[in-house]
Amino acid sequence: MSHDFALDIIESEFDSKVLALSRRVPVLVDFWAPWCGPCKTLKPLLEKLAREYGGRFVLVKINSDEAQAVAARYAVRSIPAVKLFIGGEVVDEFMGALPEGQVRAFLDAHLPDEAERLRHAAAAQAEPLARVELLRQAAELSGRRLAIVLDLVAALIDAGLPDEALVGLESVAVRERDDRWLRLKARLDLAGEGGMEDEAVLLGRLEADPRDFEARFGLATLLAQRNDWSAAFGQLLEVVLRDKAEARDRARSRLLEWFPLCPDMRAVMMARRDLSMYLN
Repeated sequence: MSHDFALDIIESEFDSKVLALSRRVPVLVDFWAPWCGPCKTLKPLLEKLAREYGGRFVLVKINSDEAQAVAARYAVRSIPAVKLFIGGEVVDEFMGALPEGQVRAFLDAHLPDEAERLRHAAAAQAEPLARVELLRQAAELSGRRLAIVLDLVAALIDAGLPDEALVGLESVAVRERDDRWLRLKARLDLAGEGGMEDEAVLLGRLEADPRDFEARFGLATLLAQRNDWSAAFGQLLEVVLRDKAEARDRARSRLLEWFPLCPDMRAVMMARRDLSMYLN
C-alpha cells in the first residue's frame, strides 16, 4: 500500500520516519514479519484505518526480521506488535490482531479529534487569514470549545478583523472568561486605538526631534497593533532611556501593560532585561 498516511520503511529510516515524524503527527508502528499469520489479518485493517482517519496518524510498517536492532530496542517479543509514537516516545502499544473496534478505541484514546487537527494545522499557518479559516471550521466542529474560540479571536485580531474578534469574545460565557480572555480583550482594545498619525509622519517627527515622546508612544502603538512587539518595546524603552520624569513612568507602565499581551516570550524577556537595566 502506498499513500500519504502509510509507509513501509527499513531499519535505517526508523529515526527519521518514526521518531522525527512523531514530533509533528502521531505515528503508529506495525512490527510484522512475512511468516506471521495474524500480521496478514491486522495489516489491511491498519491500512484501512489510516485512510479513514485521514492524517490524524501515520501508519509505518516495518519487517521485524529485517530490523532486529529496532525490534530489540523497543522490546518487540511477539508479533504483530503495534506501538504508538508521539513526540518521539512510545505512548501506548498492543500485541496481536485485535478486532477493529478495539483498534479504534486504542487510537481514539490518543489521537486528536478533527477539531484539534484543524487547530494544529492553523498554528502552522503564517498567514492570519488562513488561520482564521481553519479555526472557524475547528470552532464549529468542536461545539465552540473555549480554547479554539480564543485561538480564533487571536487570529481575527492578527488579521485586522476587530469587529469579528469582539463577537467571538462576547460569545464566551462570563463564567469562562479566564486570564487568556482578558489578555485578548486588552489586545483588542489596543487594536482599536486610533486617532494617530501614520507611521511615516511619526518617523519624520522623531527624525526631527528624538525626544518627541508623543510620537514615540504613537509609533509604539502602531507597531504593537501589527504585532511587531519587539520594535514596539524598543520605542517605549527609548522613552525610558531618554526621559527621567513623567514620560518615563508612562512608558514603564505601558511596557508592563503590554508584556502579557505579547506571544513572543523572547522579546518580552529581552525588553524586561533592558527595562530593569535602564531603571537602575
